[in-house]
Amino acid sequence: MALNVFLELIEIKAKTASVIPFLLGMCFSKFYYHQLNWQLALIFFIAMFLFNMVVDMFDNYCDYYHADSKSYQEKTNIIGRENINPKLVLGLIIGFSVISALLGLYLVSQAGLPVLWMGIFCFAVGYLYSFGPHPISSLPLGELFSGFTMGFMIVLLSVYLNTYQVFTWNWLTIGQIFLVALADELWISNLMLTNNLCDAQEDEDNHRTTIIHFIGKKGGLIALTVKNVLAFLIIGILPFLGLAPKTVWLTILIVPFIYQQNKIIIHKQVKTETFSTGVKTLLVGSAAYLFTYFLGIIF
Repeated sequence: MALNVFLELIEIKAKTASVIPFLLGMCFSKFYYHQLNWQLALIFFIAMFLFNMVVDMFDNYCDYYHADSKSYQEKTNIIGRENINPKLVLGLIIGFSVISALLGLYLVSQAGLPVLWMGIFCFAVGYLYSFGPHPISSLPLGELFSGFTMGFMIVLLSVYLNTYQVFTWNWLTIGQIFLVALADELWISNLMLTNNLCDAQEDEDNHRTTIIHFIGKKGGLIALTVKNVLAFLIIGILPFLGLAPKTVWLTILIVPFIYQQNKIIIHKQVKTETFSTGVKTLLVGSAAYLFTYFLGIIF
């Protein structure tokens, strides 16, 4: 398999959705708890990244076998389009899953059972996202689960593994981490929403009842815009709550860019032309938030 084909199979362009929440968790650990555990953080990063690749490969694998449209299977899905051996894809899925699980068990042995329960939840969502008679990705819950699992759970795991010696499990702590992660959660869920907007007709042809099936494209575009606005509002209040340095207010500088991307997707929802707006919004938005947060830690 050529490298460029493998990178498309694992959807490398969307890996911002897992890497940046991990780094944001480290920044919050340093800023709020003044503590980092580099060894456990690195192991978690490897396990997380491997399983993130598994989820995307498994999604493509399931779509390939369950597609009702022959055209989609042969011309759109990467496995059929690039003539990839499905057995090879399945082997990669199993291999990466095993390695990720073993690394996760090591983290459990070091930081305790909370890692196990959080890991089981993430693994379950990852597989159920594409598997079963009614996979999460084909339901109106896709945006909620993708945003919550990648935007919040990765941050929570990152914070816990860096600070487990002093971490306190209570609703206040969880609420604080949820607020810090919320902007990324919203942008991650918008990435899937953008995908569903662009794939609306294709999803209908394949009997996938995503959120767009229920609220229509107009409702989806309104939701996408509201979440983009809400992300900036949340970032703006974090310094007042002592959860982020004041430097995060510099993210206001990217508002014109996010506005422009939002305007493009509102005008046209075509996968090959405008899905990239969701990728760019997530990349620029979450990276700017992370960078400005990191600036506050340095200075």
